[in-house]
Amino acid sequence: MRAFLPSDSCKETQLNAINPQSWLQVERGKISKLSSSCTTTSSSIESFIKVPEPPIVPFFKPVDYVEVLAQIHEELESCSLQERSNLYLLQFQIFRGLGETKLMRRSLRSAWQKAGTVHERLVFGAWLKYEKQGEELIVDLLATCNKCAQEFGPMDVASQFPVEVDGASQETVVTDGEKSLKNVNFWIGDEKIVCRRQKIASLSAPFHAMLNGYFNESLCEDIDLSENNISPLGLRTISVFSVTGCLSDVPPDLLLEILVFANKFCCERLKDACDRKLASSVCTKDDAVELMEYAIEENSPVLAASCLQIFLHELPDCLNDERVVEIFSHADRQQRLIMAGQASFSLYCLLSEVAMNLDPRSDKTVCFLEQLIESAETDRQRLLAFHQLGCVRLLRKEYDEAESLFERAVGLGHVYSIAGLARLGYIKGHKLWSYEKLSSVISSVNPLGWMYQERSLYCEGDKRWEDLEKATELDPTLTYPYMYRAASLMMKQNVQAALGEINRVLGFKLALECLELRFCLYLANEDYKAALCDVQVILTLSPDYRMFEGRVAASQLRTLVREHVDHWTTADCWMQLYDSWSSVDDIGSLSVIYQMLESGEAKGVLYFRQSLLLLRLNCPDAAMRSLELACQHASSEHERLVYEGWILYDTGHCEEGLRKAEESIRTKRSFEAFFLKAYALADSSMDFACSSTVISLLENALKCPSDNLRKGQALNNLGSVYVDCGNLYLAADCYINALKIRHTRAHQGLARVHFLRNDKAGAYEEMTKLIEKAKNNASAYEKRSEYCDRDLTKADLETVTQLDPLRVYPYRYRAAVLMDSSKEKEAIAELSRAIAFKADLHLLHLRAAFHEHLGDVLAALRDCRAALSIDPNHQEMLELHSRVNSHEP
Repeated sequence: MRAFLPSDSCKETQLNAINPQSWLQVERGKISKLSSSCTTTSSSIESFIKVPEPPIVPFFKPVDYVEVLAQIHEELESCSLQERSNLYLLQFQIFRGLGETKLMRRSLRSAWQKAGTVHERLVFGAWLKYEKQGEELIVDLLATCNKCAQEFGPMDVASQFPVEVDGASQETVVTDGEKSLKNVNFWIGDEKIVCRRQKIASLSAPFHAMLNGYFNESLCEDIDLSENNISPLGLRTISVFSVTGCLSDVPPDLLLEILVFANKFCCERLKDACDRKLASSVCTKDDAVELMEYAIEENSPVLAASCLQIFLHELPDCLNDERVVEIFSHADRQQRLIMAGQASFSLYCLLSEVAMNLDPRSDKTVCFLEQLIESAETDRQRLLAFHQLGCVRLLRKEYDEAESLFERAVGLGHVYSIAGLARLGYIKGHKLWSYEKLSSVISSVNPLGWMYQERSLYCEGDKRWEDLEKATELDPTLTYPYMYRAASLMMKQNVQAALGEINRVLGFKLALECLELRFCLYLANEDYKAALCDVQVILTLSPDYRMFEGRVAASQLRTLVREHVDHWTTADCWMQLYDSWSSVDDIGSLSVIYQMLESGEAKGVLYFRQSLLLLRLNCPDAAMRSLELACQHASSEHERLVYEGWILYDTGHCEEGLRKAEESIRTKRSFEAFFLKAYALADSSMDFACSSTVISLLENALKCPSDNLRKGQALNNLGSVYVDCGNLYLAADCYINALKIRHTRAHQGLARVHFLRNDKAGAYEEMTKLIEKAKNNASAYEKRSEYCDRDLTKADLETVTQLDPLRVYPYRYRAAVLMDSSKEKEAIAELSRAIAFKADLHLLHLRAAFHEHLGDVLAALRDCRAALSIDPNHQEMLELHSRVNSHEP
C-alpha cells in the first residue's frame, strides 16, 4: 500500500526524531561540529539515526507462492467464465505481495479482459485506471494517434445488460371473450386517463388479473388509481409505453415515479425501460449519489451499475465525499448484489486499497474491509480480508480485534499473519512467546526471509544479528536487515562498515528509507557533499518526501545541508555530470541533474536525462514523471514531440512512438528525433533491411548537434548494430570513438568485438577496464564471466550475486554446472533460493526442465504453470508445459 505505515511497537528500535536546526548549523560554509552538544558519539548518533521496525504489510504472502500460482493456473484452465476474474484478482494479490508491479498490472488487465459481467468490467477497468494515476497524458497522446485506451473510457452500461422479455406478460394479450371492454379509464384525482385495456393488462400479471380476471375491476370501465403514487402525466406515459414499448423524452423525475410504480405492479418490461433510461441520465457524482438510493431501493441493476461507474471513475477523489462512503459502507448483502452483482469482493478489494492508500487508519478503511469480509466467498478471499483488516486494526492500536482477525487468517492457512500475532504478543509484554511463535513457524515450513526478520525483533545481541544475516541470505530484497546492521555499526562508530552495509542494498534497490538512513550516516560523519547528493536523489524520486517519520520535509533538510557545500557554477555541474556519467554513477548523476534544474536552463533536456537514469535504476514511475516534466518544459515543438514519442515507446506503444519521432524529424532534424526513431525501429525489427535503416538514422543523429553524453550513447548503439550485421571493423571504430568521449559502457561492446575475433583474453581485459571504471558494475562482472574459464566465471558470478542478488543469470549458470556434475538436488536448491524471493520465468523454466529430467512430473508441472502465470505466451514454456502435461499420471 502506498501509504501503509509501520506500527509503533518494539520500542527499542524507535529512536527519537530530531529537530534539524539542533544538529545542522546554517551559517554558509561552516563545517564545524554539528553542535556543542552533538558530537559524534554513540548517544548523539542515536538522536537522529533511526531504524523503524518493518511493517506488517496487508498483502497475501503464501509460504509457497509458486504452488499457489500453479493452482490458480490449473483452475483457470477449467473454470467457468464467471470465476476467471476472481482468479486473476488472486493472482494479482500474490504478485503484489512479491512487489512485482508489472505482473500485478498484467493480472489486473487479464481480469478486465476476461470479465464475465458488466460489474467486473467496471471494477477492473477502474482499478487499472487507478493504478495508472498520473498517466492521463498517455491517453491524450494515444488520442492524437487515433488510438484509445479502452479501460479509461466510460462504458455504455445499459448495452451490457441483456434485454429480458417477460413471457408471462406477453400471454396477457389473450383475453376472455366475455370481457368486451376495449378501453379502461384510470382516474387520478379529477383527471381521467384513457388506456387500452389489453395493452395495460399486458404489462404485468397483476394488471392482467385486475383487468381480465375475477376482480371487480375487470367489469369496470372506470378505475381509481389515486392512491398509488402515480401522477396523471406518469400514467399517460405508461399508457404510451404499453402501446409503443418505449419511453421517449421522459424527464428523470418522471422516470423515477414510473419506476416505483412499475416495481409495485411488477411491470418488468416497464421497469427495465425506466432502469435503462435513468442509467443513461447519470452524468455527475451528485446524480449518482441521488440515483443510487433509488436503484438500491427499487432493485434497478442497470441504474445501480451506471452510478457505480461514476463513483469508480472518480477514484480516489470520490472517497472524500461522505455520501459516497456511506453508500459503500452500509450496504447489506442484497444491496451489494444490486450495486455490484457478483463482483462485490472485487469492488471492496479496490475500495479498501484506495482507502488504505489515502489513510490506513481511517474509519472508512475499516468499513470497506468489513464489507470485504462479508463479500468473501472462498477461504482464500477470507484469509486476505481478515489479514488486511488485522493490519489496519493493529495500526489503530485496536489490539484485541487485530489479534482475533490474525488468528482467523492463520486458521485459514495464511502463515504470514503469524507475524501480526507475534507483534501483538510483544506489545502485550510477551516477548518470549513472540520469539517462540516465530521459531515454531521456522521449524515447521521451508523458512522465508521475513520469518527470521520478524523473529529478530524479539531477541538481542548476537541472536538478533544472526537472524538478520539469515533473513538477508533467504531474501536479500528485505531492507530492514541492512538498515539495522548499518545503524548498529554506526553506533559503534565504525563509519566505513556502516556505509558499506547500506551501500550493499542501494547497489541494487533504490529504496527511499535506505537513502534516508545513508543521508543520516553522512551527516553523522559530517560528509555534507555526500549527504546533499542523497537528499537530492530522494527529492528526485519523491518530491514531497518527508523524513524522520514524516516530521521534516526533505526539501527543508536539503536547504540546510546545502549551506555547507560549495556552490557549483553551471560549468561545474556539467563537469560533475560528465564525471558521474562516465563512471557509471547513476545516483551521482541524478543528484547533479537535480541541482542543474535549479538554474532554469534547458529544463526539458535535463528532465529527459533524468528519466533515462531513473529507467536505468529501475524506477519506472519516477522516470515517467520526469518524461512528462520534459514535455512540459520542452523549448520547441520538435523537442516536445520527441519526449512524447519516448513516453509512448516506454509504455509499449512502439508504433505510435515512431510516428512522433517522424513528425519531429519533419518539423526539424535533431539528434534526439533520429535517435528515438532508430531505437524504436531496432527494437521492433532487426532484419537486414531494418538494420540498414537504423544505421542510417544513427549516422544522421551523429551529424546533428548534441553533447558528448548522448553522442557516446549513439556511437555505442551504432556499434551494436554493426556487430549484429557482422561488420566488426566498423563496430570497433564506433566503440573506440565512444570511449574517446568517455562513454565507459562502450568497453562492453568492444569486448564483444574482441570475443567475436576469437580474442577471448582481449575481451576479458576490456571488461576488466569497465569494472575498474564503473561504480555500478554488477552487469560488467556478469558480462566478463562469459570471457573466462570456469573457475574465474564462478568467481565473477558470485560477485554479481553479492552486488545484485536480483540478477538471475548467475543462479541459472551455477545450477546448470551443478546439474552437469550430477548434483541434481544442489542444482534445484540453487534455483529455489532465488525463486523464493523473485518470481522469474527463466528460473522457473530451468527448474521445471530439471524436474522433468529427474522424472518428477508433478513438480515440473507445478513450475510450468507458475511460469505461465508470469508469461502466458512464452513459447518454450508452453511447449514444455504441453510435454510435461502429457506425462501427468
